[in-house]
Amino acid sequence: MTAEHTRLIAALRELRAGAGLSLAALAERTAYSKSSWERYLNGKSLPPRQAVRELCRLANEPDGRLLALWEIAESQWSGRAVARAAAPDADEPSRPHPQEAPPPAGTWRRRLGGRRLLVALASVYTVIVGGVAALLFLLLPDSKAQEDEPRPASVPFSLAPQCHGAACEGRDPMRLICGVGPDTLASHRTATGAHVELRHSRKCGASWARAWGTEIGDRLDVTAGGPTYGVRVRNKDDAATFVYTGMAEVRSGSTVRACFLPASADGERECFEARVGGAATTTRPPSPPVASGQ
Repeated sequence: MTAEHTRLIAALRELRAGAGLSLAALAERTAYSKSSWERYLNGKSLPPRQAVRELCRLANEPDGRLLALWEIAESQWSGRAVARAAAPDADEPSRPHPQEAPPPAGTWRRRLGGRRLLVALASVYTVIVGGVAALLFLLLPDSKAQEDEPRPASVPFSLAPQCHGAACEGRDPMRLICGVGPDTLASHRTATGAHVELRHSRKCGASWARAWGTEIGDRLDVTAGGPTYGVRVRNKDDAATFVYTGMAEVRSGSTVRACFLPASADGERECFEARVGGAATTTRPPSPPVASGQ
């Protein structure tokens, strides 16, 4: 999968887990079957645009950013750009084949003799090939025995986390399936309009921060009393979807802190905290002070 496809699948998995939708529920509430959703969410095939919209609708999430990411993933998945580059130029005239001169008199006799020789050689070749085929038939293992051998089972679709505690430190929450069904410890809307959330996975024993509605150059950091893990919005693709920090190991009662630094030179750093096991909180930027006399 391309990087864009991987990010799209990670975001779709989180939406599905956050909405508490099983594969069977998705099949019942959309036009796509359970097996189709399994392929989409496991990265085996690229979901249709309408499937992305349907999942966003069921999760009560805006679909603009995920559809933008889908456009990029679909373009690379289908290989349209490569196909256009490899296609021949339709305006280029085809080159005529050189006209062959008629064969000289008497050539048909030589051709007839050559054909007789080819027939004789083909007969000898058939005998040789038949002998080799018979020998291979004797040497090959019994086909019935091959059918009786157990075939490898297909890998089931799994949402089990791939790390826990210290093993998750600094690692991607989506790739390690820690972003399935996480808790939101706190959310914050920045002065620039970006949304920031502190997320926590009980199964993984780790927390991280995510943001959307960002601009190129914005930075997001998270810490839980140890190392600080950050992510920067590098390009328009990052700005069009969610960005995630690495994970920090946490335990019940740990305090997690997220800080958002906008790209603008006059932007101020905004930080907020949450305690693992506490009630979720929502904060907004302070209102500008009202000038005296107004």
